[in-house]
Amino acid sequence: MPQAPLLTLNDGNTIPALGFGTYPMKDQEVETAVKAALLTGYRLIDTAASYENEPGVGNALQASEIERKDIFLSTKLRGAEQGYDKARHALDASLQRLNVEYVDLYLIHWPLPAQDLYVESWKAMIAAQKEGKIRSIGVSNFQEAHLERLIQETGVIPAVNQIELHVDFPQTSMQAVNKRLGILTQGWTPLGKGLMDNPTLVRLSEKHNRSPGQIMLRWATQLPAIPLPKSGNPDRMRANLEIFDFTLDADDLAAIAKLDNNNRLGGNPDTYEEF
Repeated sequence: MPQAPLLTLNDGNTIPALGFGTYPMKDQEVETAVKAALLTGYRLIDTAASYENEPGVGNALQASEIERKDIFLSTKLRGAEQGYDKARHALDASLQRLNVEYVDLYLIHWPLPAQDLYVESWKAMIAAQKEGKIRSIGVSNFQEAHLERLIQETGVIPAVNQIELHVDFPQTSMQAVNKRLGILTQGWTPLGKGLMDNPTLVRLSEKHNRSPGQIMLRWATQLPAIPLPKSGNPDRMRANLEIFDFTLDADDLAAIAKLDNNNRLGGNPDTYEEF
């Protein structure tokens, strides 16, 4: 069974180098998919309150014979629940929906700077971490200014910043910011959109006898970043995980770097409002 190697976060905890994304799956679909993902070898499962699928994820974990300590479970705080007290209650609600005593990683899903509650939310997460409800705390879709403010006002550096990341939107500057601050980058939508027929990726897939999707995921892990691909197909799940037995060389990486089109598919963190 293939498994992703482990990386070490800035708080000393370890995290698999590739995870299983669950958006936008719901209910029975997500339960079935997470069960299959765990059987395939995935040990990092990523969800969020706003995905409205935490109960299904929790059911899959409960049904699995894999011990809880061997599964890295991540969920996120939604925008409508930002603020100190709301965030404390939101975490408890997520734990209840997931039917677990703790999560391995809890992220602020979006900074929502116009709302200006992310620092208070962060303070709530720091407190919950001390209580053992969260192993590692992090953020998602945060820009440099948001990160700097969190650190300046609390002294606590996020373990993870999960951002949109694919070959035609690699966010090179944000990768550099995360690295400078000692924050591990996770990537959502790691396969982008409409890239499977890209000539560069097709050429590299032929060179390495891999699929274009495997090339993109291996590129992400070599940045290094943790990609979070989603699939309901067990064969594709396995293929997405079987990427750690080959390496893209310098020429490969240089060719992929030329694919950067600044092609953002999701919201702009400076203006996006998620509730």
